[in-house]
Amino acid sequence: QVQIVESGGGLVQPGGSLRLSCVVSGLIFNKYAMRWYRQAPGKEREMVAEITSVGDGKTYDGSVKGRFTISRDNAKNSVFLQMTSLKPEDTAVYFCYAYIGLDGYWGQGTQVTVSS
Repeated sequence: QVQIVESGGGLVQPGGSLRLSCVVSGLIFNKYAMRWYRQAPGKEREMVAEITSVGDGKTYDGSVKGRFTISRDNAKNSVFLQMTSLKPEDTAVYFCYAYIGLDGYWGQGTQVTVSS
């Protein structure tokens, strides 16, 4: 059974930083590419960042490029999202997604709120 558990969300002031973590079990982690998505209230879920299965390729949405960094540790079945210079518009539930081809799995999400 695949389990994906995100953590690290919370309330942070504008300009602050947070580091999200995602731990995956039940699949061969180093075969799966990983993505972070986010969904704000009343909005569509959008992809924030992506990393290849071995970590040699990274892609970012333009709204977070230069502020967010995705990384992974295949020895710990984990993927991370370091978020800096946070803005109120970054407020959303952040989801971890593991995929290979058409096979994909979602986590439950972690809430990030950027507010003074």
